[in-house]
Amino acid sequence: MIYLDNAATSFPKPPEVAAAVSAALAAPASPGRSGHAASLSASKTVHRARKAVAALLGVQDNSRVIFVANVTWALNLALRGLGLKAGDHVLSGPLEHNAVARPLSRLVKEVGVEWEVAPLVAGRVEPAEFARRLRPETKLAVLNHASNVTGALAPIRDVKAALGDVPLLIDAAQTAGAAPLDDAGSWADIVCFTGHKALMGPTGVGGLWVRPGLELAPLAVGGTGSRSDSFEPPEFLPDALEPGTANTHGLAGLAAGIEFVLGVGVQAIAEHERTLVNLFREKTAPLVGLRILDPSARRTGVLSLNLPGWSASELAVELEAEAGVLTRAGLHCAPLAHQSLGTFPGGAVRFSFGWFTSRSDALTAAEAVLAVSRRGRRNPTAGRGLVKSLGAKPFDADKEVLAARAAAAEAKAARAAEAEAEAVRAAEAEAEAARAAEAEAAGAAGDL
Repeated sequence: MIYLDNAATSFPKPPEVAAAVSAALAAPASPGRSGHAASLSASKTVHRARKAVAALLGVQDNSRVIFVANVTWALNLALRGLGLKAGDHVLSGPLEHNAVARPLSRLVKEVGVEWEVAPLVAGRVEPAEFARRLRPETKLAVLNHASNVTGALAPIRDVKAALGDVPLLIDAAQTAGAAPLDDAGSWADIVCFTGHKALMGPTGVGGLWVRPGLELAPLAVGGTGSRSDSFEPPEFLPDALEPGTANTHGLAGLAAGIEFVLGVGVQAIAEHERTLVNLFREKTAPLVGLRILDPSARRTGVLSLNLPGWSASELAVELEAEAGVLTRAGLHCAPLAHQSLGTFPGGAVRFSFGWFTSRSDALTAAEAVLAVSRRGRRNPTAGRGLVKSLGAKPFDADKEVLAARAAAAEAKAARAAEAEAEAVRAAEAEAEAARAAEAEAAGAAGDL
């Protein structure tokens, strides 16, 4: 197996991460809920993770680091918590993930917020496009630091300069741990991150940092272990935005993951991943018609491509069959990005390299693309026939996956129904045999 799906979840994790999670699972108590030594120890685990994030972002006050379940929750907390009103204007980049696009879409429908997308210019995010769209009603701009589709790094500092006093919300899902952010505290307004990608942590942990002077309303309220004498939630951070028991086990793993990343060096990780991307591109360069989505030099370890004559899902399946290369095909939860890039609705095949990806892995993946292109499909009609029979559109990777799942579920249900019918028939036959035996026994008794 060659795992090239690190943009979804990094693998493998450093041994320190598994050890930290295991140790936290073996320890008793919840953080911030009791005064005994075990609870205080759990609180120290959470505080260690908070300090690690603050170090990663170059911020001093770690109480403004808020932990939630993932970056999607963090983005929702930021977008909802700012208290945007009808008529407020929000700008976003053209390559945003659905974790941004869907909350903004709901704010448009439910609140009356106006959402405008700054378009790509020559395939790039252009700060001037943000500047020329500013209005007195502009209350926020949202931008992902790097696209999860193309891997291209946005000029976030230049965008912030173009925005002036308008707050900038950064989606750092793809860059926290993969691109330097150690000066974010000096210019960013809100930075949202997740733990299970380049930060090397487990799933189920993420968060955001909010600059001093910018306040968010909570999405949920409840127990915090503080100000328990009131029905009103505390107003101080982090308690105001962290109701409920923290994911101590996950945060133990996150702290270990960030400490590993900082020990290696974010810049070293970034350079390693770019080297692998360049190696892959050089190896596949001879392919006629191969399209790399935004071959920018300023990028993370993410690269997406399309090969003429292949749907994204077909190519991904062939690469796994050819060399055990695991990629991600389709729209990558980012239809806005694919619309901007002209690859909607078919999407693309994404290769995402990580710190633990080797040069050999990158070369093998590139050679697999070349081999599949030369050989062609193992069965040219297999995938298309299934999709057509189920009424889905060819070259729509997401629908192909759903169609395959639907077919499998239907087949499973049919097998279950047949098994149930067979069981009923067997029971009826057994009952009939019992009745016949009973009648025969009664007749024999009468003869006597």
